[in-house]
Amino acid sequence: MGWNCGEGGGALGGERILVALGGNAMTASDGSAAPDAQKAAIERAMAPVAELVAGGADVALTHGNGPQVGNLLIKNQLAAGVVPPVPLDWCGAQTQATIGMVIMNALERALAARGVSRPVATVVTRTLVDASDPAFADPAKPIGRYFPEADARRAMARGETWRPFGERGWRRVVASPEPLEILDADAAAALLEAGYVVVAAGGGGAPVVEADGTLRGVEAVIDKDLAAQLLARRLGAGVLVIATDVENAVAGFGTPRARPLHRTTPAELAELAAAGHFAGGSMGPKVEAVRRFVAAGGRRAAIASLARLGEAAHGRAGTVVEPEPRVGNDHQSS
Repeated sequence: MGWNCGEGGGALGGERILVALGGNAMTASDGSAAPDAQKAAIERAMAPVAELVAGGADVALTHGNGPQVGNLLIKNQLAAGVVPPVPLDWCGAQTQATIGMVIMNALERALAARGVSRPVATVVTRTLVDASDPAFADPAKPIGRYFPEADARRAMARGETWRPFGERGWRRVVASPEPLEILDADAAAALLEAGYVVVAAGGGGAPVVEADGTLRGVEAVIDKDLAAQLLARRLGAGVLVIATDVENAVAGFGTPRARPLHRTTPAELAELAAAGHFAGGSMGPKVEAVRRFVAAGGRRAAIASLARLGEAAHGRAGTVVEPEPRVGNDHQSS
């Protein structure tokens, strides 16, 4: 390819890293998902990513899309009497392309500011799920905004599932099945081998099921972090970093015995998760993603704030997960 990595180097030179950006990296601090707010937030997020690339790392990216899909769902609601609402797999594909384009522009600018010439590409990605996954029988993942009951009832008449969430109102709930395979990972891998920084599986990928030898989209959302660990493994990444809005995962969160996890292992995370230390809708999937990645052979995974992304990739910040220590090595959480 002849691309220039700049002067970089260091311990991660040549390492393949998958960075998973949380929704906070795509919106303003107040949660605004207006186009200008999204572009500004992504500009900030790309600075630490560009530092990794400039340092010689082979970087792939994935990202959340909750606020962006939420905006599309509102358009579905408001325009349902004028244009047909689009299904969730379409929403996922649309937001992958839109966010990917903004990331490409922002990352290319950040790289150029560091004297690095590196092409960036986005792969609109499908993720295979099982049509018989139990999640389809009991949709429980809230998506979109809160609406009054009357609006929810109208949507339910169109076949959607909604549930009340106290005084805040009603929200749509959908299935969140287990991701089985990132179907377009080979395309992302080929681009990485050709020298590209690749954005793939945004929002967990557009959910599809297989029927009679063909694929079709389904009304579901896939957890971005669980899909990220699958993608990282398919791409042969040695390091997975989940960038979020907190510094660490916390054991005993909200209790007098709360403690941040600094260094840990898959076995300890499994034990803590079984004891109920991580909330299912927030930190739980992140913890499970890093646990699975390292347990499957990954060299290192971390959950960290976006600002400390580079340090986390090196194992110096956040909750760092590494393989079980050999006998005689001290590598417990602190």
